[in-house]
Amino acid sequence: MYDADVIVIGSGGGGAVAAKELAEKGLQVLVLEAGPFYGNKKWPNANAERGEEWSSSYEDLDINLYKKTYNLYENNMNDVVSGTFRFGPADRRRTPWHRVMRQKGDIWQLAGVGGTTQHYWAQSPRAFPSAIDGQWPISYKELIPYYEKVEATLPVQFAPTTPKEELFYYGAKKAGWKLLPTLDVTAPGYRPNPNAILRTNPHLMDPAYSLEQLSHMEGCSLQGHCVNGCTTGPSVDKIAKRGTLVSYIPLALKTGNVSIRPNSFTIKILTERDPKGGVRANGVRFRDTWTGQIGELTSRTVVLAAGCIESPRLWLNSELPYNEWVGRGLTNHYFDWVSGVFDEKDLMGILGVPSVYPYMGHTSGARVDIPDIGIFQVSCLSPGLMAFMTYGFSGSGYNMLNPPEPGEPWDIRGRVVGPQLTELMANYSRTMTMLLLTDDEVRFQNRVEVDPLLKDENGPIPIIHYAPSPKTLKRRDQLARYASETLQKAGARTIIRSDTPAGFLLHLESTMRMGYVVDENCEAKQVGRLYIADNSVHYNGIGGPNPTLTTQALATRTADKLAEKYFS
Repeated sequence: MYDADVIVIGSGGGGAVAAKELAEKGLQVLVLEAGPFYGNKKWPNANAERGEEWSSSYEDLDINLYKKTYNLYENNMNDVVSGTFRFGPADRRRTPWHRVMRQKGDIWQLAGVGGTTQHYWAQSPRAFPSAIDGQWPISYKELIPYYEKVEATLPVQFAPTTPKEELFYYGAKKAGWKLLPTLDVTAPGYRPNPNAILRTNPHLMDPAYSLEQLSHMEGCSLQGHCVNGCTTGPSVDKIAKRGTLVSYIPLALKTGNVSIRPNSFTIKILTERDPKGGVRANGVRFRDTWTGQIGELTSRTVVLAAGCIESPRLWLNSELPYNEWVGRGLTNHYFDWVSGVFDEKDLMGILGVPSVYPYMGHTSGARVDIPDIGIFQVSCLSPGLMAFMTYGFSGSGYNMLNPPEPGEPWDIRGRVVGPQLTELMANYSRTMTMLLLTDDEVRFQNRVEVDPLLKDENGPIPIIHYAPSPKTLKRRDQLARYASETLQKAGARTIIRSDTPAGFLLHLESTMRMGYVVDENCEAKQVGRLYIADNSVHYNGIGGPNPTLTTQALATRTADKLAEKYFS
């Protein structure tokens, strides 16, 4: 007897989607998650006490517990060592789970039900068709119905316009970019971001409602700070920002066919001999992160959705059949960050208001898409994060020791200190910042592997190697110039290029590539009944767009293919 039809490892951008889709087909699904389950009555003190083992009911969700956890205190939420948003055990007094980085930077990933979508910016664009057709084993056309299903489920809609988006559009138009009225981008241009955020509360500007009342109503309150954790909504499943914890997890629990076990780090995929030859997955071994106890669960199929680092790590630590592409081909959208500081009188002339109001509206509400190069998009953050990204996080050292070359469109490149930093930070409200996402080239040497000597409580630890190719570097530099030109056209008086380190890893993709490690249905080529449903199966960096929607579309498709093959 099996414990379930399907075990899903991980409950982030892909795992939660697969669980919901499979459960709606009548299959019994167990979800194992390494991190905590916030906003659930079974774990009222999720960071201090072990709580119970499983949650199987929608009624377990508690909006008051959810709002108790997620708040706007930046360091409390975002400290990568001890914050709520970290890759580590629920007990925040303990150290995060270790990874070895071979380059300068940081890995911005989270553990917990909802995975890294707990802090994502909710941007949900489709891949560029040119990055799929003729490259992936499947066509872009085949993805469209799955995109549409996810877009309707979350839901996804174009972002509203607040002052920072209006200023961005003003600069983009003057720089010569054309409006793109489409979800399927085949030519360069600007457009509102397609975001997984509920529509703006229609009572937002009604003086009869206080901010406290609005926070308990359905609809976005444009409070900004999306990265720190949205708390606007009357119930967990009506929170405005649609991470999987508040979208797909409630839907999965409503089926009555899903049980979720947080605080359970999967350390091995179990296999058995396949009567037809080879091996097939039949369960998992996991470790309780509170007690250290080891448990095993069996299932007829397994869905691996642990992310681009932990999925190859688990494959390697499970001693599954050798495949030279496991962990290889890592892509990252090699980021950069470009900012413009504006004078109040210029903003009054353009917008009729004295500030960019970077803390208002969606974190990122507008973008310029350039197939075969990448994207730049307005991405204004709360003060601490914005100061870190703009002035303090650079791969090129201190600006005063490394000034820009003559003719470069930016005035500052690198870290800023002293009186210059004080002046720039004082201009926070008049600063518009942009995130650059590069169409990153797949390279075999960019990889995730496991250390032959170092182990933590969950087994040999992962080592990450990433270095951009010359082509990626050229594309990133071009994006920085396009973004700077747009800021200049918008009237910025000072332009800052952060030159973000190559090791700032967030949009990780392609470490378990379709066509190499998994087939076109995302079933492992060498292990039957093992499917993968996270960013790692992407064949490439999808051209630069944010990867979550494509992962969710693929996870929806993978659930269909799995059910059709093994449970028809």
